[in-house]
Amino acid sequence: MFDLFYKGGPLFMGILTLLFFIILAIALYNLVIILRGDFKDINETRNKLKYIKSLGLFAFVTGFLGQLLGLFNAFSAIEQAMEISPPILAGGLKISMITPIYGILILLFSYIFWIILDYMASRRNNGK
Repeated sequence: MFDLFYKGGPLFMGILTLLFFIILAIALYNLVIILRGDFKDINETRNKLKYIKSLGLFAFVTGFLGQLLGLFNAFSAIEQAMEISPPILAGGLKISMITPIYGILILLFSYIFWIILDYMASRRNNGK
């Protein structure tokens, strides 16, 4: 697991991990508010839950930015080397897919959190 973190590039993988922890914190905070029933307006609560989706989308875009910057650097190195074997190129392309996959997983989890919390808030609101 840590091997993939370092292969994906500590900078972008660190940013993505930080975004995931922020999404998790927002989701847990809103879960506590929903379970306690401390919200007054369902629309206000839903607006707060949109941050989870927005940060998930930001993680998705950040993952692809990490891939593009990595590919740019790799192609610059290939250009200088003039010659490269197909297995080395395939290995580099495989490594470049780590950050977008991680970003997509974070987006997937953020949407799952959002769907569950939105459903719970709607149920709590209808029960009042």
